[in-house]
Amino acid sequence: MDGPKGTKKRKLLDKSIPNVILQTPEFAQDSKMYQELLEMERKLDWTMMRKRVEVQDALGRTPTTTRTLRIFLSHTVSGQLWQNTSGEAPPQPNFETGEGMPAWQFKIEGRLLEVPNSRHREKVPQRKFSTMIKRMVVELDRDPQLYADNNIVEWPQAPGHNNPVLDGFTVRRTGDTPTKIRVVMHLEHFPEQYRVLPELGTVLGIKEGSRIEVIQTLWNYIKLQGLQDKVDRRQIRADDKLRPIFGSELVLFQRLPELVNRFLAPPEPVLLHYMLNPGSPPPDRPQAWDVEVKMEDAALKHKMAVTVSASKESSQTLLKLDEEIALLAQSLHNSHMKKTFLESFAKEPAQFIQTWLESQSRDLESILGSGPTEGQTLRQEELKRSEFFQLPWVEEAVAITEGVRLAAPKIQP
Repeated sequence: MDGPKGTKKRKLLDKSIPNVILQTPEFAQDSKMYQELLEMERKLDWTMMRKRVEVQDALGRTPTTTRTLRIFLSHTVSGQLWQNTSGEAPPQPNFETGEGMPAWQFKIEGRLLEVPNSRHREKVPQRKFSTMIKRMVVELDRDPQLYADNNIVEWPQAPGHNNPVLDGFTVRRTGDTPTKIRVVMHLEHFPEQYRVLPELGTVLGIKEGSRIEVIQTLWNYIKLQGLQDKVDRRQIRADDKLRPIFGSELVLFQRLPELVNRFLAPPEPVLLHYMLNPGSPPPDRPQAWDVEVKMEDAALKHKMAVTVSASKESSQTLLKLDEEIALLAQSLHNSHMKKTFLESFAKEPAQFIQTWLESQSRDLESILGSGPTEGQTLRQEELKRSEFFQLPWVEEAVAITEGVRLAAPKIQP
């Protein structure tokens, strides 16, 4: 009876060879090499599985890295007196449209620098400059009597998914007087960074970090100083440095995050100063500043994801090779059994057949579920009623056998 259509063919995965073959002198060297390869493969599979699990666990915790953000400040001018090289009188400015009025444009751009010592560029797309800024304020130091309005430009990052994705910002204004520009930039870090107040920062030796980093540093200090209570491990005993911070002698372990939050403040913004002089040609090269930004390590996350999810083709190739090795090992095992069978038969044919028949009889008794005596009785009854003895050649065989027996010389007592 055929099995269900969904039943899959059983695959052989046992790649071991019989110990008798391993101990055979002519196969000793090859067998040893094969066993060493199997042992190496088991160790490699175990190591790869353990590393894959570690990578999967690391993927649950988003990897972070510190990258360098290079910020460029530059400006261009238009309609200035020094740009009129024709010698003619400049046209009258149109105050409604702004045409003919001296003006300037202040540009703020930024990009991430490549990771040093990296052989290949990252395949993941680079983040835009605006996605790395939480809030930015541009302050223009101009005469309030001439330019009373629009001296402060603020760019707050829009909430949700409405954030504009830009490579830079441009501030356009009219005027021909030198202007001092101050840029206040709050960066978008991941994880979010905080400034540690001096009361706690002096004790822990850190000035800035994420909330988890500060809590971990405080816990390391507690363990290093042995401040955890010996009896109740949930309680922390304050020393002379932590007593002003805790406000008591004993503090429960679960209150540490609450206490740390009291000494965390927003990080200091990035301050950039720029001098814009419309009365002279702008510099050929923009001014640049490098700042560090903590962000998600997308390249490492991509590499870990590729490592965990092996390609389908490579997995199928490895499975096919394992099946071929298992089939060869099974074929070797079958050949050894056949060789043993034929050698035993060639050595003593009669005794071998008798032993083999007894073995088959015992197997039949086991299949029928009978004991030794019952099986013997059942076997005799089956032989007596068997159609085997009704075959046409049985009479001839009995006659020949009896003839041989009678013709044999009798031994006198």
